Amino acid sequence: MPTVVARLPAAKRHHFTEPLGPLFTDTESLLEAAGEPIVAIGDVVTAHLGAAGCQPTLSVVDGRTERGPIPEWVQTDRPAAAIERPVENPAGTITAELVDAIEAGLDTSEPTRVVVEGEEDLAVLPAVLLAPTGATVVYGQPGEGMIAAAVDGPTRARCRDRLDLLDHEAEFWASIR
Repeated sequence: MPTVVARLPAAKRHHFTEPLGPLFTDTESLLEAAGEPIVAIGDVVTAHLGAAGCQPTLSVVDGRTERGPIPEWVQTDRPAAAIERPVENPAGTITAELVDAIEAGLDTSEPTRVVVEGEEDLAVLPAVLLAPTGATVVYGQPGEGMIAAAVDGPTRARCRDRLDLLDHEAEFWASIR
């Protein structure tokens, strides 16, 4: 059983709708604006980046999109990864296992895919907090496009503020903040 280190209460979901960066509908424009390394959260985002010839340093996927199965093109266009790290992460949570896998993926020079059994929707928070300054964390905005969150002080502060809205294990997160 994975160790849950943060849980999103249903009453606070509305706090997570504002994007952490600009919205892009064109992958090429996103890549022109993105800093390195690139972290992709979500199957469709990872596939769009792959179709544009971009190999994310780290991708976090769960085999689903908008709570449904991924289309075949997503499976086809998603770039291969040298390392795959399977983790459990129930919906509406962040587990220590997910955070550890993100950290390990960012610490290696090999392209890494974290394959989540459950849901990866909240993975953007630890990804932004753990990625190096200058990186870009890309995630989907359903029905609209992709958000490119530049990893910098203000974006990390917004992620810490969102983390504070979660029921979370403060001691665990203290070393990540």
